[in-house]
Amino acid sequence: MILNKFTSWITFGILLLAIFSCKKETPEQAVAKLPVEEENADGNLPYKWLSTYSFFEGELNKLHQNSELLEYSPASSLFTDYAFKSRFVSIPKDSIAEIIDGEINFPEGTIFIKNFYYPEDFRKPEDKKRIIETRLLILGSSGWEAYPYIWNEAQTDAQLKVVGGQTKVKFTNLDGKEQVIDYLIPNKNQCKSCHNKNEQMAPIGAQIKHLNWEKTEGASPKNQLIVWQEKGKLNGFESPLSHPSLINYEDKNQTLNLRARAYLDINCAHCHNAEGPASTSGLFLDYEETDPLKLGLNKTPVAAGKGAGKFTYDILPGKPDESILLHRMKSTEVGVAMPEIGRTTVHEEGIQLIREWILSLK
Repeated sequence: MILNKFTSWITFGILLLAIFSCKKETPEQAVAKLPVEEENADGNLPYKWLSTYSFFEGELNKLHQNSELLEYSPASSLFTDYAFKSRFVSIPKDSIAEIIDGEINFPEGTIFIKNFYYPEDFRKPEDKKRIIETRLLILGSSGWEAYPYIWNEAQTDAQLKVVGGQTKVKFTNLDGKEQVIDYLIPNKNQCKSCHNKNEQMAPIGAQIKHLNWEKTEGASPKNQLIVWQEKGKLNGFESPLSHPSLINYEDKNQTLNLRARAYLDINCAHCHNAEGPASTSGLFLDYEETDPLKLGLNKTPVAAGKGAGKFTYDILPGKPDESILLHRMKSTEVGVAMPEIGRTTVHEEGIQLIREWILSLK
C-alpha cells in the first residue's frame, strides 16, 4: 500500500514536471537544437543553411559581405516593427542587370539578401544586436521565389523555414524606454502578398526610383546605381537626372508633400498601384500618381468592409481622424490594419507624418 502511494506520488511529480516543461519554443530555440549539417553549395537552390551561400566572410553574424555582393539601400525604408535592415544583392559572375523601359531587369541567378535585426539599444546601433531573420529573393528560370531563414539563438547561422515563425524581441528605443515586440516572420507564401506585380513575384525596393540616390560609398556619398555601373553590374543608367528618384521620408528638410508621398510609396504602393494586388480598390498610392481621386482624396472605398470603420472617405482633406487611410494605419486588428502583414505594432512617426499631410490638404 505504502509502496503504491509512493509510486503514485512519483508519477504525479513526473507528470507535473512534464507539464511545466512544455513551454512553446521560439523559432530560434528550435533552430538552435538542430546541428548545422554539412551542406554542399552544389547550385541546387534553396540551401538549407544561410552559411552555405557564402554571402558573408568571417563570423556570419557580422554580415561582412564578400567581394561579389553589392550593398544597397532604398531612399525610404518600409516599416517593419522598427527593425533595422541591411540589404545586399548577388548578381551572378559575368552577368549584368540592364535598365529596359525604365525598369531594372536582373539576370537569372540574382539573389536579394535582406537581414532584419534589432540593436539592444537603439541609441547605440553599432553595439550588440540580434539578427532575427534573413529573407532571400531568388530569380530562377520560372521567376522570383522568396525564402525566409530564421537565425538561431547563438547567432551562428540561419535555417530555411518556409513556415515562418514568431518570436519576442526586446530592445531599448531612442527615448530610452524598454520595448517588447511579438515579431512575426512571414511564411513563404505570404511573401507574394506584397511582392506581387501582375500576379508575379517581384522585388519592391529595387526599383530605379528607390535606388537613384546618393548613399555613403567609402569616404563620400555616391549614387549607388552609378556604383553598380562602375562595377560592371548594371547597364543603361544614363545619369541621376535621367531617371525618377524618391526622397527619404525621414528627411525633414524636404517638403511635407514629398515626404508623405515617399512614405506612402514604399509602405503602401507595392499593393496600391495599377499592377498590384490592390488594383481593384482604385486607390493608387505610388509616387507617380497625380489624380487626386486615385490618391484617395474624397474617394469612397470600393469594398473596405470593417476596415473602413465608421468613416466614408479614404482621405478626407484637412481631417485626418476622419480618413480611412489613417484609421487603418493606426490599427493592429486583423482585417483593419494596413499593410496587412509585416507589422504587429503601430508606426507612430509614420502616423504623425501622414496626419500632418492630410491636415495640409485642401
